[in-house]
Amino acid sequence: MKWNLQKFFSLMLFVPLLTLLIVAGCTTPAGRTPGEVIDDATITAAVKAKLFRDPYLSGIAISVTTFKGEVTLTGAVSTLFQKERATKVARSVPGVRRVYNLLKIK
Repeated sequence: MKWNLQKFFSLMLFVPLLTLLIVAGCTTPAGRTPGEVIDDATITAAVKAKLFRDPYLSGIAISVTTFKGEVTLTGAVSTLFQKERATKVARSVPGVRRVYNLLKIK
């Protein structure tokens, strides 16, 4: 009985460690770790939330994508002020390294 209990506890320690090693070594096809993907998703959500809350940009359909901390804004705005404002808002989010503003003025 004691041997089976030791074997059980050994497996209980080994399996989580093995899982951690496997997951830590995983990357996406683009070479990003799961943590980097989550960080980009968090940045995207934060930028979208700030754009939505901004009184000059609320209600405008601006698409936001993030890759390795670099944010790309796409869509259409009415004025140059709104385009520049969107860049300023995106840059204000922690973790944003660069902003590519591809917004068109309609």
